[in-house]
Amino acid sequence: MQSQVECLLEEARIKLSSVISDLLGVSGRRILEALSKGESDAARLAELGDDRLKCSKEQLAGALRGAPEPAHMQLLKPHLERLQLLDEQIEQLSRMSASALTNYQDAVVRLAAVPGFGAESSQQMIAEVGVDAEAFPSAGEFASWVGACPGSNVTAEENQSSHCPKGNRYVRRILSEAAHAAVKKQGSHFQNLFRGFLPKLGYNGAIRVVAHRLARSGAGLGLAR
Repeated sequence: MQSQVECLLEEARIKLSSVISDLLGVSGRRILEALSKGESDAARLAELGDDRLKCSKEQLAGALRGAPEPAHMQLLKPHLERLQLLDEQIEQLSRMSASALTNYQDAVVRLAAVPGFGAESSQQMIAEVGVDAEAFPSAGEFASWVGACPGSNVTAEENQSSHCPKGNRYVRRILSEAAHAAVKKQGSHFQNLFRGFLPKLGYNGAIRVVAHRLARSGAGLGLAR
């Protein structure tokens, strides 16, 4: 979806994604909605950007000074309608998941206490592996099944050159998102771990180390024994 919107904007010579990191975030969505309704004034569009954006209003306005044709904005509207529908479906599925896990709130609360996790990601994790992940005899086997650690039966910290093996990509995505959130928590163990491996492994490699450690931490909370 995002790549399609980016291509459409490129055709209209609008460089919004060059100044906004999340094109479909809150600011991006407001600007795109205004564009789809016919607003073409770059300064007025720039005012829809959140003050927390890293770019200035002038930079944002400059990126929005393109040459859109009416057809471009007409094509943008169905993309946004599809995005809205997907948001509604995701919200509905989240409510269904939360309802199904009503009897397991203790497990959700325990996992949500781990830095990087929240109620929604905890529910997603438990929905994928169960409340106690009884299929996994050890934390190491759980991490290996997820694919959150390199091959050769060694830890991510010790085997710096290996790639992660194939595993459950849905659980791996949850762990990766949790890792990105965990390293932003000031003074946390996971932030210190990330900083320690960042010079040696680079950003993505250090995030994988944190995701691997989160997998093992989740096991310690009863997701695997």
